[in-house]
Amino acid sequence: MSKQAEDIFNFAEFTDPCVKCGKCIPVCTIHNVNADEVTSPRGFLDLLGAYQSGKLELDKNAKDIFESCFLCTACVEVCPKSLPTDMVIEQVRSDIAKKYGIAWYKKAFFLLLRHRWLNDLAFKLGWVFQTCGFKIKADIDSMNSRFNFPMLKADRLLPSLMKKSFLNSYPEDINNGGKRKVAIFIGCLGNYNYKGVGEGLLEILEHLEIDAFLAKQQKCCSAPAYFTGDFDTVDNNAKFNIEYFESFSQDVEAIIVPEATCSAMLKIDYEHYFHDQPEWQERARVIKDKIFMATEWLQHHTHLEQLLASKKKDTKIVTYHDPCHAKKMQGIHEEPRNLISKNYNIVEMSDPNTCCGFGGVTMQSEKYHFAKAAGVPKAAMIKNTKADVVSAECSACRMQINNSMGNESTTIFKNPIELIAEALKEN
Repeated sequence: MSKQAEDIFNFAEFTDPCVKCGKCIPVCTIHNVNADEVTSPRGFLDLLGAYQSGKLELDKNAKDIFESCFLCTACVEVCPKSLPTDMVIEQVRSDIAKKYGIAWYKKAFFLLLRHRWLNDLAFKLGWVFQTCGFKIKADIDSMNSRFNFPMLKADRLLPSLMKKSFLNSYPEDINNGGKRKVAIFIGCLGNYNYKGVGEGLLEILEHLEIDAFLAKQQKCCSAPAYFTGDFDTVDNNAKFNIEYFESFSQDVEAIIVPEATCSAMLKIDYEHYFHDQPEWQERARVIKDKIFMATEWLQHHTHLEQLLASKKKDTKIVTYHDPCHAKKMQGIHEEPRNLISKNYNIVEMSDPNTCCGFGGVTMQSEKYHFAKAAGVPKAAMIKNTKADVVSAECSACRMQINNSMGNESTTIFKNPIELIAEALKEN
């Protein structure tokens, strides 16, 4: 493996004791749907150790194995040594991308993520023509393909496109009284597909009399590219975002993010990515103190909880799914529940911490059979609660869970921000 990866993780010190442990096996998402020790955390680490020492060639078989990890970090959470399995797999995927290249459709997608104007144009054209190829389910912001394609089956539910993105629907500066001010990092799915998340956040800030800065120049956090091994896109977007955040960070109390994956990328993965670029790593480390998941900041830094307590209690039953990038990576799980429970009845599913199975671009494309299999137990847990709503502060989880629950489900998905905004409308 590259020298940079060695700086992150010393395989010689940990590989042998890791193989003898195995606490990670029962919680590993890929091992639970593909019960092979090779595709398990200790299997990955054993192979990575062999690759680092020059005993394993990075052939197509190894490529297939390393691309099978969901990067859910469940193994890191339970590991006695907190071994960063996800981080080293992300590093080796960069090596894979350099050796074998990146599929054309992924390269096209990552190109859009680099350029906001191009993304806006592509999604605008997609909205115009989406009804030609898809059946729209407007009530859940989703759609089904009218035709069966190799990686796009008619029974698969995908997020539908909005006529106008969230960032293009509002002025950049929104005055709600001028007493306090925060910036919003909305995320790509929230911007183009699940627009209600951003709209709900603006409603909450209006009730709290907190000004909003929409930071319209923001680029994709680059998580999809990072998990795929396209480090050129990560380098481009991460440096742009850090410089952009620095330009306004002194003018706002916080940069709030209603998306677990985006928040984790900005706060945690940027710092990891820049492990071999000390200047940028330090800048990422400084700016992360301004970045918060939305429910985290709203509970700890506003009177929202007390405001919600003054509103009516809704009869809807809500069950909450913990996104991997929220609970496992950032320790955020009590905050959304504390806020939601003021106005809704929460019924916990049997294991809210189990990964929903999204897994990134590769898992949602050529390895979709794994994502589909991982979604089945999560959908069953949700169904067993008989909840009216399943909630999670993550649009990637929303896409995966909507698909896993299928067209016949009566349970709808709402981000906790949307539920809170609805509660605030009540007298």
